[in-house]
Amino acid sequence: MAVYTDVSPEQLEAFLSTYDLGRLRAFKGIAEGVENSNFLLQTEAGSFILTLYEKRVNPADLPFFIGLMQHLAARGIDCPQPVKNREGVALGTLAGRPALIATFLYGTSVRRPSVANCAALGTALAGLHRAGADFTASSRVNALSVPGWRPLYEQAKDRADTVAPGLSALIADELSVLEPAWPSGLPAGVIHADLFPDNVFFTGEELTGLIDFYFACNDLLAYDVAICLNAWCFEPDGAYNQTKGRALLAAYRTVRPLSDQEIAALPMLCRGAALRFLLTRLVDWLNVPPGALVRPHDPKEYLRKLRFHRSVTSPADYGVAS
Repeated sequence: MAVYTDVSPEQLEAFLSTYDLGRLRAFKGIAEGVENSNFLLQTEAGSFILTLYEKRVNPADLPFFIGLMQHLAARGIDCPQPVKNREGVALGTLAGRPALIATFLYGTSVRRPSVANCAALGTALAGLHRAGADFTASSRVNALSVPGWRPLYEQAKDRADTVAPGLSALIADELSVLEPAWPSGLPAGVIHADLFPDNVFFTGEELTGLIDFYFACNDLLAYDVAICLNAWCFEPDGAYNQTKGRALLAAYRTVRPLSDQEIAALPMLCRGAALRFLLTRLVDWLNVPPGALVRPHDPKEYLRKLRFHRSVTSPADYGVAS
């Protein structure tokens, strides 16, 4: 989440006049994340999140995101619910951007996930995959899977070595390995694709909500697991915490078993997930829009993770129990 597009009081008042949310009480930008402009909106009806979708989001994908959140909530997944205006429409336009008001979820994200947090995340991720299995109203290709990596590299390769010496050559080598060897034929369905700790809310150690579904798509379910192993199971010093990985994987498998083929593919999927976030962070790091209220994520974090995955020799290195 971030703020790229400013909203004037007059624009906001006109937008809210089409909703039954009462008078505006407070409105402030949220400066976290890198994708869309987000605001905390407080009205007489309660607290909400207002999102303005920026240029990376294809407006044609928005019905998928909105429909998916409605579908998951109907199946017991705690996630934001789009708020419809008086005409029964959830998606509008504000400050020249597609805009959505969604319900506010209570809880806090964790900066350093515990083993218990990782287990709760594994349970929730498997529950999301099961709940999304019958979401057939629409589908969305993962634009940031293997075919999207080389174009990102082309955007960044000439300046990549200003971030880390030898980075451009390392990425080129990874692409030459991953592109021909990427797993296929594994179970697929709706994935979140961005379930980082700041997109998961807890009250104590109880998981209370999942947010930010704007990378959700149809892809390999085990790839979503690999994204979460990357996001939840590394320590600040860059070391992989196998105890956290074991907790996440065991909890996931209790709800949705992983096939032998999915387990065998985990090293390649984790390596690819690390490259995906290295590339998008690298492009963002090199291309911060002037004046944006945003703190781009350091791509070197995922460079360290990628180097770990390159050294992995077995799925057991991630904490997979037999």
